[in-house]
Amino acid sequence: MPIVVRIDVELAKRKMTVGEFSERVGLTPANVAVLKNGRAKAVRFSTLEAMCRVLECQPGDLLEWVEE
Repeated sequence: MPIVVRIDVELAKRKMTVGEFSERVGLTPANVAVLKNGRAKAVRFSTLEAMCRVLECQPGDLLEWVEE
C-alpha cells in the first residue's frame, strides 16, 4: 500500500500507550490497531484531527506516501 501510517512512531516518541491514545482520541484499541497496521480503507478528517491534537503533530507526521 503506498500510504504508510506512522502512528506507532509518534506514540513511541511520546512514550504513549495504545490504550491511552485510543482513550484520548475516542477510538477503540481495535480501531487504532487497524489504523496502525495499515488495514484501514479511510480515515475521517475528524479522527485525523483528534489524532493530531492528542499527539501535537501534523497529518504528514502520521501519514506518508511511498512509491511501491
